[in-house]
Amino acid sequence: MTGKDGMSDFVFYDLWERARGGDIDTLFPGWSPPECVAVLSPHDDDALLGTSYALLAARQHGARTAVLIVCDGSAGYSAPEQKDEIVAIRRVETAAAYKQLGVDEVARMDLPDLSAGSHQGWRLPSGRRGSLVETVPRLRGMGCTRLLIPNPHRENHDHTAAGEMGISDGPLVGDPVLADWGAAGPVRSTHIYSVWGDFGPEEALVAGQGDIRANRAISAPAEAEEHVRECIRCFASQGHIIEDLVASRDARACRGRFVELYLSIDPRPKLDMKPYVDLVAGIDEEVG
Repeated sequence: MTGKDGMSDFVFYDLWERARGGDIDTLFPGWSPPECVAVLSPHDDDALLGTSYALLAARQHGARTAVLIVCDGSAGYSAPEQKDEIVAIRRVETAAAYKQLGVDEVARMDLPDLSAGSHQGWRLPSGRRGSLVETVPRLRGMGCTRLLIPNPHRENHDHTAAGEMGISDGPLVGDPVLADWGAAGPVRSTHIYSVWGDFGPEEALVAGQGDIRANRAISAPAEAEEHVRECIRCFASQGHIIEDLVASRDARACRGRFVELYLSIDPRPKLDMKPYVDLVAGIDEEVG
């Protein structure tokens, strides 16, 4: 996965600017190690399915990599006899898969599958502590500088909830609040990744990009893709589901290489008052 000149064989694209380069700055602007690329993964295998190239490339460019798994995997059984064992089975499979990929740290929140949405927030009406008590201190402890979050647009309940956690909780990692939850450092960029669904259309429409919703991409050599597929096969408990997922990755093929997509977003956009001030001033002039 490294070229003859010792540089990474990963190529990075700014799709909306129609630009490419071998410098990871194209994907993560202002890249300056020490860096930590952290992935918020709804289920055990989602970070592997959606962000493997970014994790491999980040390691090649001197970063630590980490995965924070939101749900416990309890709904992931594909045979009735697995029901009582599936959580333990998937923990073993997860450890093997991410070790093989080379991820430095894997942590778990263990929220119940298909129920993550009801656990969002800090203090829940039930009196229990919500997901915020896990996301912020864990991401701070990992030293997260780049955050990859799941697609909240029409994948499933847990993907939507985990994506919303990333959008709302991620900026808090660098805020001078909740000071007893670990040292704060800014998350320099946030990217949405897709496991299987298309990205939401809002950013693309605003940018005038039409149906091209992703704005960043990574092109990987075939040997990187084969390595990822071997890691995915660690989830043997998923049976034919995994084989279908592996086969579906053929659609990523592009001129002998394979493509992974991202939507870089600003999770906390500032309000630009100028257009509104200009509009109000113009109305005042027209009305007199």
